[in-house]
Amino acid sequence: MPVDNSDVQEKKRGMLPAAFRSNIMAYTMVFALIGIWVILFILTGGTFLTPRNLAMLFRQTSMIAILSLGMVLVIISGNIDLSVGSVLGLCGTVAGILQVWYKWAFLPTLIVTILIGIVIGFWQGFWIAYMRVPSFIVTLAGLMIFRGVILGMTKSVMIGPMIDEFKLIGQSYLSHTVGWVIAALAIIFIIYRTIAGRGSRKKYNLKLAAAYVDLLKVILISILFVGFVTIMNLYGGVPTPVLILIGLAVVVHFISTKTKFGRSVYAVGGNREATRLSGINTRKVTLFVFVLVGFLCSIVGIILTARLNAATSSAGNMMEMDTIAACVLGGASLMGGIGSIPGAICGALVMASIDNGMSLMNMEYYWQYVAKGLILIFVVCADISTKKSE
Repeated sequence: MPVDNSDVQEKKRGMLPAAFRSNIMAYTMVFALIGIWVILFILTGGTFLTPRNLAMLFRQTSMIAILSLGMVLVIISGNIDLSVGSVLGLCGTVAGILQVWYKWAFLPTLIVTILIGIVIGFWQGFWIAYMRVPSFIVTLAGLMIFRGVILGMTKSVMIGPMIDEFKLIGQSYLSHTVGWVIAALAIIFIIYRTIAGRGSRKKYNLKLAAAYVDLLKVILISILFVGFVTIMNLYGGVPTPVLILIGLAVVVHFISTKTKFGRSVYAVGGNREATRLSGINTRKVTLFVFVLVGFLCSIVGIILTARLNAATSSAGNMMEMDTIAACVLGGASLMGGIGSIPGAICGALVMASIDNGMSLMNMEYYWQYVAKGLILIFVVCADISTKKSE
């Protein structure tokens, strides 16, 4: 049997193995996040790492992270979406209008809002996939169109308050017991996946990591879950938006790594023409990626409106920039074909931490834009430099 020695050959050329190279940005972000938290802890006199502020931080992170779940797949497929902020703002506005003006109940409001997000995603995906209009142009147009619709519908007036059931989505916390149950289930799942993964690799004679390495990973992840729930319970419990994020992240991560559709997204971003010639319907893949983004925008629109207890004309402003930056920070390549769900979530946490920390230090809001803009330039330059070295 021929031996795959591509990694050995790359090392001889002074290059990192491809598998490690594709994730190096995400690994770096974990350590960068720790460094950022330490710095912010010092600069805020310890306020940054208090249970109350961490609960607010994770609630804030959840919205950017949910958007990043879809955006990272868009970027992996070789596209971009500049309209997510306007789409979520429009979905939130619709939810508010249905409740306040037309007195709709909770469930019908939820269903219609989600359907609107899906329809918008389908509409934009159709132009990109079947009409061959560049995603940059379509979504830039969408940014302007949907923001204009929001302004026309609201007349720049806040629409609220929301019904009590709806507000729970953005403002409530899980009970302490439920938080511990979720942590326990997560740890059990991680243990099961680790054991099953080792068994599968052994069955097919694939290279296995040392047992102590996998054991260490399980222990570290378990400590993170236990620590997270402990800290959240010291304030009010795990925020409901964080639970929604976890559920969506598990589903989207499974889709991106374990399904034919997920593998096709990576293939399209890596080499669209070769993927088309191999028999994969690249148009359909692109269309469904944007449908997924539309769905996730509707979820974030619901969460944001519920959190604010009102629909506002400014909802979602600039969130597309935070989302794109989060994905790139998490290791996604704007050239397509590279990215991951865990990396995007880590990038979202970095962006939210910068916002939160600078707010705690009472810095002028415009400095947040400056800081995030500089970070985005830096990581894109790093991504390009990495590509040039291959």
